[in-house]
Amino acid sequence: MNKNKNYIYAIIALFFLMLPVFLKDKYWIDVINNIGIYAILALSLNIIVGHTGLFNLGHAAFYAMGAYTTAIVNTHYHIPTLWLMPVSGITAALFALVVARPIIHLRGDYLCIVTIGMGEIVRIAIINDLFGLTGGANGIFGIARPRISELVIKSPSDFYYFIGLFLCLTIYLFSKLEKSRFGRALNYIREDETAASGSGIDTAKYKLAAFVTGAAWAGMAGNIFAAKMTTIAPESFNFWESVIVFTIVILGGSGSIPGVLLGAVIVIGLPEIFRDLSNARMLVFGLAMILMAIFRNRGLIPPLPRTYKLPLKKFIKTEEA
Repeated sequence: MNKNKNYIYAIIALFFLMLPVFLKDKYWIDVINNIGIYAILALSLNIIVGHTGLFNLGHAAFYAMGAYTTAIVNTHYHIPTLWLMPVSGITAALFALVVARPIIHLRGDYLCIVTIGMGEIVRIAIINDLFGLTGGANGIFGIARPRISELVIKSPSDFYYFIGLFLCLTIYLFSKLEKSRFGRALNYIREDETAASGSGIDTAKYKLAAFVTGAAWAGMAGNIFAAKMTTIAPESFNFWESVIVFTIVILGGSGSIPGVLLGAVIVIGLPEIFRDLSNARMLVFGLAMILMAIFRNRGLIPPLPRTYKLPLKKFIKTEEA
């Protein structure tokens, strides 16, 4: 069984490795790259919303922090954008630590409203050219492409492999996180925060850690976005960006990595196929969310239920002994 599963994984990996060779139209490769960036961004939000059960409609603020950190440092000090990826993540994480600490005790609608306000404050600060660094409404131009030794990542095909590699790393690390003690604690908080607190879990600490982890990864997604576009502006980080990422998580399956990936394909990929309906995209999103809430409220691919086995045999042996 495991052997067959390995063959299936190998065929899927080979398909994605060879896809740019057969896909002649660079436009569609660029669409796949956008799906990849949104998938990374949505997986980062999935830690906060899916695993911890915290509503966050201001996730674009962390995305913006990462992108603007890369743009400002690269254009002013000419530090390579690839080196700035961890810097972008740390900056977004520190920002999350500062803003989330006072609001982490809030729940449900109250937290949702506060995160919307946080996202808008960041966007307005960027538009007002904070400290003369963000370029105001015009944004920042001339961001350098990522470089690995002598190789400059600049074509859509180059970014396809670059984003794909980072997405695979994200999936691997987050799947490990799900099974870790940290991931299980987040799930306990999502299911019943009072019970989790009663069983000895420091809920405030874990919720803050979920916010910081999600923000760090969103900041690194912002770094990739800035390096890919070479120019950024405030409209790329508005409220609708947060709504789109939130929709990906809820539509695909909150707490499910395969679900989030499918959600990214549907929400980002399908509007490109049906471009004639692009003006009605938000209407379709709203309708889809209503239908999901009625008929499939756990998403298209909900997370699998987890079972935990007690070592009864060992216990019985111990008793017999």
